[in-house]
Amino acid sequence: MDKAKTLVGVGTDRAHALREAIMCCRKGGTISIPGVYVGFPDKVPFGAAMNKGLTFKMGQTHTQRYTKPLLEKIQAGAIDPSFVITHRLPLAEGPAAYRTFRDKKDGCIKVVLKP
Repeated sequence: MDKAKTLVGVGTDRAHALREAIMCCRKGGTISIPGVYVGFPDKVPFGAAMNKGLTFKMGQTHTQRYTKPLLEKIQAGAIDPSFVITHRLPLAEGPAAYRTFRDKKDGCIKVVLKP
């Protein structure tokens, strides 16, 4: 990776993301694992992580701390998070939208459901 930090999107049992982050992160870099991770990853290359001198930062995301200031920045137009929304669908299509997201189809990153 070009940056010293690598952000891992590991959800439940997404060990491949953790393995990829370890292999891509440069020497002396940091791998961040925010959110929830409940899996038991197999074949994690900890030898590679140790030899690169990587730092791991992980834990629950502090949503209560960041929600208000981030929302204020969005409302003020200082940041625009809409780039992450790939699908806008009616609420009735929620179950199908979840399957699309879960199965990583159609380039789905974030779905906004409208009532």
